[in-house]
Amino acid sequence: MKAILGFENGVAFVGQHFGAKHHATGELVFATPYTGYVEALTDPSYKGQILLFTYPLVGNYGINNDDCQSGGIKAEGFVIRELCEHPTNDKTLDDFLKAHSIPGIWDIDTRMITIMVRDQGAMRASLVPSARSSAAEIKKAIALARKTPNISTLNLVSQVTCKDAYKIPGNGKRFVLMDFGVKRNTLNNLKRRDVDIIVVPADTSAKKVANYEPDAILLSNGPGDPQCAKNGINVVRELAGQIPVFGICLGHQLIARALGGETFKLKFGHRGANQPVIDLVSQRVYITAQNHGYAVRYQEGGDMTVTQINANDRTVEAIENEYLHVLSVQYHPEASPGPHDLEKSFFDNITGLATGSL
Repeated sequence: MKAILGFENGVAFVGQHFGAKHHATGELVFATPYTGYVEALTDPSYKGQILLFTYPLVGNYGINNDDCQSGGIKAEGFVIRELCEHPTNDKTLDDFLKAHSIPGIWDIDTRMITIMVRDQGAMRASLVPSARSSAAEIKKAIALARKTPNISTLNLVSQVTCKDAYKIPGNGKRFVLMDFGVKRNTLNNLKRRDVDIIVVPADTSAKKVANYEPDAILLSNGPGDPQCAKNGINVVRELAGQIPVFGICLGHQLIARALGGETFKLKFGHRGANQPVIDLVSQRVYITAQNHGYAVRYQEGGDMTVTQINANDRTVEAIENEYLHVLSVQYHPEASPGPHDLEKSFFDNITGLATGSL
């Protein structure tokens, strides 16, 4: 079966279908890692998006469920250049997408699509399995892309957060982790440090968070526009200065907004395992894993101190407020997939800074 990838700008590509036999819509974004397709597909931050991998061969090592970062695939669709149908273990990428009802397309010019998105920006798209790739079917795919809601209007966090609070017991500091789409490797990093973890839904009030008597609050990564996660912003505004507050990715953006900063939509986002970050104190450059379409605007002064920036575009990569005991990073220090440059230092740092009520 063929598949059609249609874009809101009127461009369409025809390739081979794999995965589930239904259509998908979303914002098409590209990611640049050489490996880690299982981790990327199951990262809740990709909710609402069709994911394109720029590395040409995907699926060669099959599927390892231990690599999954959530309970299933969260990307809406998958776009690749070449599909490996005989991987090194028994479960194929095709099987994985079918099991989670996600469509895919391969044998398509991913380089040309990446250049188009790089030049024109992330845009709405549709992925449509089709028995034939006639002009009429292509026209329908483009029309479907144009009907897709803008990602900034969607409350995607509500689709990936946990439904009820749950506990992961530990003997160390107590963290309330606000789940905006947390990756499992974040939880694993906290568990390795014997943190007593209470995971709560994204709409949990500041009063309920405080009632757990945490030593610290951690705001997780997640999908979509930070302006849509208003409760997270309110929790930081109410509790920062009373309880240490830390954030990763979307959590970083929510903290910045709570402290008076601004966020904005990037042209095509940062998604991959090779984003260079400059520490403004040491001037050392770190290589980081990232997955976000929004960023914190750089500004001097105010309630947050910028401590790290992106070497490519100078967007804000880390902020802190020592007086309020607030610290957050834009990249993914849990590094799954990706480099481990900052994994140990970040999680050691936040567990050391967790002090309870101030």
